[in-house]
Amino acid sequence: MKGDRIPDRHHLARYCKPIQVLDGQIQAAAFMLRAGEESLSVNWLEYLGHSSREEEIAELRKIYSAKLSIGIRAKIVVLNTGEVYNKVLAESPDSRNLEILHDPLENDPSHSGIYNLRNDDELIAELILEIVLETYPARY
Repeated sequence: MKGDRIPDRHHLARYCKPIQVLDGQIQAAAFMLRAGEESLSVNWLEYLGHSSREEEIAELRKIYSAKLSIGIRAKIVVLNTGEVYNKVLAESPDSRNLEILHDPLENDPSHSGIYNLRNDDELIAELILEIVLETYPARY
């Protein structure tokens, strides 16, 4: 439901544009807000209701391809919600307390956001990059 906090044991996926991937490696820029954004766009994997990670990623590929032009080098990364909260809280200079909330869109019901970020949060972007669990091609 919109505004629900995503449980610590659940997982998030983030679409990383080709410009955020260098020689196959995700760059910290993939976890930074763009001007005008109030949250970092992610997807709540368990909300999709599939029984395997492969099915979840396949569903996200369909969702993303319906609304984005998917570059050949684009990636999807997976993060654990609790690890994002805890790493940033423990290691950011201001003990940043992020909020990760469900924010469904019309054609993207698992859409969620990471809140309490700022446009210049390079250190927090680096911290999030350090805890990426899995990486998948964004294209089929």
